[in-house]
Amino acid sequence: MKITGAVLTEGGIESGFEANQALTVRELDLAPPGPGEVLIRMAAAGICHSDLSVINGTRPRPLPMVLGHEASGFVEEAGPGVEDLAPGDHVLCIFAPGCGRCRPCAEGRPALCVTAAEHHGVGALMTGQRRLSMDGTPVHHHVGVSAFATHAVLARPSLIKVEHEIAPHLSALFSCAMLTGAGAAFNTARVAPGSTVAVVGLGGVGLSAILGAAAAGAGRIVAIDPFESKLDAARAMGATDCVRADADTVEAVRELTAGGVDVALEMAGSARALETAFDVTARGGTTVTAGLPHPSERMALSPLKLVAEERQLKGSYIGSCVPQRDLPRMLSLHAAGKLPVERMLTHRLRLDQVNLAMDQLADGTAIRQVIEFD
Repeated sequence: MKITGAVLTEGGIESGFEANQALTVRELDLAPPGPGEVLIRMAAAGICHSDLSVINGTRPRPLPMVLGHEASGFVEEAGPGVEDLAPGDHVLCIFAPGCGRCRPCAEGRPALCVTAAEHHGVGALMTGQRRLSMDGTPVHHHVGVSAFATHAVLARPSLIKVEHEIAPHLSALFSCAMLTGAGAAFNTARVAPGSTVAVVGLGGVGLSAILGAAAAGAGRIVAIDPFESKLDAARAMGATDCVRADADTVEAVRELTAGGVDVALEMAGSARALETAFDVTARGGTTVTAGLPHPSERMALSPLKLVAEERQLKGSYIGSCVPQRDLPRMLSLHAAGKLPVERMLTHRLRLDQVNLAMDQLADGTAIRQVIEFD
């Protein structure tokens, strides 16, 4: 079938995404779903730094590629062997699904699935297939999703059925931002009621971490970011204190919290931000990083503090979540008013505005944006 999608043909574009037309909206061919695959009609796709990092070359991927990974849609057709989804079902796309057979999956850590990493790294679906093409040339899938298109074929493990009543432009934000940010608070850091928490970096994932920390019952939540508008957004989502990111940040936070926080969550994707998060963590505390910095970045760390202060430094990929378990829980919390994801949505755009969205993401004028297809 003929579809329309935003294609990246050349990486390494670091700014001026609209001026340079980094992504081109093109007509593509989409093959029907094969065994274990599902055709969906996209409803909404979020704009995430992980998409931007492919464009600017921080996370190189095979090209050409249709980007987009945080999304919701509706089933159009289930391929052979898929019996638990039917046309019309509301689904969320999962960029880190599990095969259920490899060692990480057997340990309950599907985000680290070996099969998914293998296939997604070369631009294929989890089935090993490619269903996109353009002028007869294969086009790669972005982490098994490729959401910046009117339709997509995904492997069945890359989809979660939505059982709650929620608008698609909001449900889409749960498939990455909320899983990663709130998941890091719930699962990786295990934020305890009454604890003190700092969140460094207030994009969609960072604000989701604020919401997650608040839902977990944190007694004090310190938001840290260089942008005043994002600090204002954090206040509206449950932050009790806001600190501008500058040379005095660490001293200010440690003074506010009488020596540091129990848990610091780094969501900015830079080594400097992670150093800040580590330095604002108290003795015996836990620092969690879910940001994705450039592979060449390094951080300065005192090994002595890890031992003498019994510190923990933990990585968190997609919030250490099991999507089949955690998404229904998070959607239930949203229904109860505990995870008001709508508060961080700043722009609702069309597919032909995708490069504008990347500019707004890069310059910090947007928090979470969605492209809508309906």
